Amino acid sequence: MATGFDSPGRLPAVFTTPGSSSFTEFLTAAAPELLPGRRVLPAGDLSDVAPHATTIVAIAADGGVVMAGDRRATMGNMIASRDIEKVYPADAYSLIGIAGTAGVGLEMIKLFQVELEHYEKIEGTSLTLDGKANRLATMIRNNLGAAMQGLAVIPLFAGFDLDAADLGRAGRIFSFDIAGGIYAEKEFHAIGSGSLFAKAALKKRYTPGLSLEDAAVLAVESLYDAADDDTATGGPDIARGIFPIVMTATAEGTTRLADAETARIAGSIIAERSHHA
Repeated sequence: MATGFDSPGRLPAVFTTPGSSSFTEFLTAAAPELLPGRRVLPAGDLSDVAPHATTIVAIAADGGVVMAGDRRATMGNMIASRDIEKVYPADAYSLIGIAGTAGVGLEMIKLFQVELEHYEKIEGTSLTLDGKANRLATMIRNNLGAAMQGLAVIPLFAGFDLDAADLGRAGRIFSFDIAGGIYAEKEFHAIGSGSLFAKAALKKRYTPGLSLEDAAVLAVESLYDAADDDTATGGPDIARGIFPIVMTATAEGTTRLADAETARIAGSIIAERSHHA
């Protein structure tokens, strides 16, 4: 393997030769078989053989951005997991959520986290928010072969832009297509099988300048609406104590809402909907 030691016990030259600050480019040279998009796959459509993650929403708020994801993964018409986590911090000021093939998506998240950390260690500074989004787009593009066989991953990326002129409006959202195309979204966005219903809910309730607290409530509410119409999206599970993952990115960094707080928000939404039923 490319990463094996030379006969004298020294690391191969690829480990000691100065090169790119991109960890993905280093891995391409050192051990390309470890990259998600470089694996040899059997012929045919593989979309039904791996669990799929579903709905993610992101909302720009006053002073940052909120991202939330439901907890269900499906395999065909079966529930593969009831408590998968699909939203993670990418680094200190940004968030990433995934829809599509769950295993490949979670691996892509880990690789992206290492990519950003590696860049910061090599360059002594972090990438801009646009730079981070561009690096993520490259990873999606590298997975195109697997995506054409049904193992597609579409992430949603959002973060606090430290270079923004108005820090109150520094929360930014980026979406992607299957070929790595990148799009800056305004105000809010959703991806995954329930995104049509989640975005419909967001359109009705979103107002510019939302507080982070109100945006978190709106995110959970939009996921509730998505779960109401999309079987692949999981709603709040009171009996099992499973609720959406909700995270924020602000000037102070990334924060995950406590499960107790998310449960409180979900409970208030259910109570209100029950009252109007």
